[in-house]
Amino acid sequence: MSQVFEGYERQYCELSANLSRLCTAAGALDGEQKKQKLSEVKTGLEDAESLIRKMDLEARSLQPNVKAVLLAKLREYKSDLNNLKSEVKRIASGNLNPAARDQLLESGMADALMASADQRSRLMMTTDRLNQSGDRIKESRRTMLETEELGVSILQDLHQQRESLLHAHNTLHGVDDNIGKSKKVLSAMTRRMNRNKWIIGAIIAVLLVAIVLILYFKLK
Repeated sequence: MSQVFEGYERQYCELSANLSRLCTAAGALDGEQKKQKLSEVKTGLEDAESLIRKMDLEARSLQPNVKAVLLAKLREYKSDLNNLKSEVKRIASGNLNPAARDQLLESGMADALMASADQRSRLMMTTDRLNQSGDRIKESRRTMLETEELGVSILQDLHQQRESLLHAHNTLHGVDDNIGKSKKVLSAMTRRMNRNKWIIGAIIAVLLVAIVLILYFKLK
């Protein structure tokens, strides 16, 4: 529900109840006092029309499901405003005799009481909606704070994981360097062992040749 619409609605309900009381008071007066009251009522009606236009614009700017509900309420307020205008015209149409004035006063008092009761009911409903909206806002804020805390926790975990990955990357890089060095050492040792094998083989061959020559000369 739009908080802007609810604000206009609350203002209209208060204004409507006040206009009903002014109409009742104007019906019991004569002369200049009556004209003054009717002038106040007409000014109030203009303010009420302005509020209804604002509510209409606000309602039409909302989503379709909310818009339909608000426009339905707005039709009730327009009907209420038309009734007030009719009442003002009836009061301003001419001087009434005492019996008619008393009847109007009684009718106006009854209408005022009904309007007051309806006003209290609408204000209570508006207050309840405002309280519910406040509760929803608090709940949304609490959820937002929890989401923010969760996001901060996730970012901290991601930062720690990044540090761990960087450390593992550096460790693997060091291991790779060590493996490369070890490979070079093993290659050098292999070459040295092969060279030593050839040297030892050559020495053995020379010794065998020398032994054969020595035996040959001795036997000869």
